[in-house]
Amino acid sequence: MKKSDNFEESIHNEAYYAKCDTRSLNHSTMIFKGGRQTEKLNGLWNYVMDQYDVGLRDNWHVPRKIDEKGVQEPWDYHVDDGELTFIPCCWNTIKPEFFWFEGCGWFSRHFRYIKQDPSERVFLHVGGANYDAKVYLNYKFLGNHVGGSTPFFVELTDDIQQENVIQVCVNNTRTSDRVPMKNTDWFNWGGLYRDIELIRVPRDFIRDFRVHLVTDGRFDKIEVAIKVSDTSARDTVRLTMPELGIDRELKLSDGECREVIKVSPELWSPSNPKLYDVSAAFRGDTVCDRIGFREIRVKGTDIFLNGKKIWLKGISVHEDDADLGKVSSAEDIHRRYAHAKELGCNYLRLSHYPHNELAAKIADEEGLLLWEEIPVYWAIDFTRQAVYEDAQNQLLELINRDYNRASVIIWAVGNENADTDERLDFMSRLAKTAKSHDSSRLVTAACLVNHAKNRIEDRLTEYLDIIGLNEYYGWYKTRFEDLIELGENSKPDKPVLITEFGAGAKAGHHGSISEKFTEEYAQEVYRRQIETIERLDYVKGMSPWILYDFTCPRRNNRYQQGYNRKGLIAEDKKTRKLPFFVLQEFYRRK
Repeated sequence: MKKSDNFEESIHNEAYYAKCDTRSLNHSTMIFKGGRQTEKLNGLWNYVMDQYDVGLRDNWHVPRKIDEKGVQEPWDYHVDDGELTFIPCCWNTIKPEFFWFEGCGWFSRHFRYIKQDPSERVFLHVGGANYDAKVYLNYKFLGNHVGGSTPFFVELTDDIQQENVIQVCVNNTRTSDRVPMKNTDWFNWGGLYRDIELIRVPRDFIRDFRVHLVTDGRFDKIEVAIKVSDTSARDTVRLTMPELGIDRELKLSDGECREVIKVSPELWSPSNPKLYDVSAAFRGDTVCDRIGFREIRVKGTDIFLNGKKIWLKGISVHEDDADLGKVSSAEDIHRRYAHAKELGCNYLRLSHYPHNELAAKIADEEGLLLWEEIPVYWAIDFTRQAVYEDAQNQLLELINRDYNRASVIIWAVGNENADTDERLDFMSRLAKTAKSHDSSRLVTAACLVNHAKNRIEDRLTEYLDIIGLNEYYGWYKTRFEDLIELGENSKPDKPVLITEFGAGAKAGHHGSISEKFTEEYAQEVYRRQIETIERLDYVKGMSPWILYDFTCPRRNNRYQQGYNRKGLIAEDKKTRKLPFFVLQEFYRRK
């Protein structure tokens, strides 16, 4: 159809989103950042909320024109207009009127860049932006990233100047073709909620650096894999681990090398979180990391850490804070881990999306095992290839980010999905992807009970190392005896982790053990769950739901008031409920 002379593109063109939905910032554009010089761009940024997507329709990233008489066009947006907020942040916490906002938020700031080396390259690193982030530097679109909880990198080398303006448009709209989908059981925080940094690297640099203990039960070999930016490189990378006496040259072939080195490191474990300084040097570039060496394997229905059977005493946890939303700091993570250790945990399930990268680094130091998960949650659209590619990219970004973290022992490819043919194809492919990209960890998913047969039965388990199982006997399933029958009916040939059970309770609300939402009811559920689970010899750990009460718009009765109240600690992150002490007593004697 011919356009009229007065056709306004920004008003009538509903395909405006496609021009910047390139998804060009993904796992393939990540770089290794350990030990590099970084300059944070956190701090004061301008922001404008854009409910109608005017910015994308009308190209807000481009300055308004000035006519031949020097008169500037009227404008609806300017990079220096709007208000100021500190980044990282969730916009839901800036003002009460933004709490429920879903749509686009535009963030902008100026920064100065002085080149330190004539041949240096510079990258922007964004730790997390929920959900779709579009990056503009000096009014030029550089790419977009989808996935609300994984990091991305943007090369700025060809476009950065001495004085710069950066704009990031973030969209947190819930849609049916995202991972996760529209309908979730946690709050949809929006914004630039993790660190933003500039990273300087030499012209030729190390792009990926991976080190792990070879999983063969001997504990006497480590494997090193390195990729460099020069894909034709055939020279060497120098690898050093001073404490292990390693200082050697690794030969590159087409920009990559992989070598197994005979060495017997002191093994990392929760009781001995030993870390080694490891570095690699290539031409003018050097990267480093602090890495622990451990082996995680399964045999039959047992889990072995460093050749010894282990029972995973865990708890699930969300990134959620009444004041900060999804923003996590080192202080917040240390508090979380202190509460887990007070319970007696050696393990945490980081639900239901990748948490801040500091979570795994701090767990390495403190000696806590981690389950890390991507948000293939509930009824996402398993039929669409684009949705699969989104999920796969988030999985690979997570693996790339945390590959060297000894604390991470499990990659989880999803949570609570009905066992359909489409879902089986989708999630089995994800499981295969995880295994092909990382042989040093276990792969799992949090599955559902087959309530029709009251047994553990899910076709996906064929592709998993461990069966994760969510069950809420005593809460959603009120006949508690069914949990006992479940144990009798199920004969799994793999270890089972009870990934969720629990009961809601409003802190301070007391009553009988028969009255839901009292602390006493939740206490009784925990007591009976533990009593039953102890008798199931194939259960090798659990992570009850959940450490803290967290924000959830689905839950609005008189006790919940916008929170999931299954936390063992209230949303103030101080008040311990009665079931906390039941679990603590069990873990201390387990």
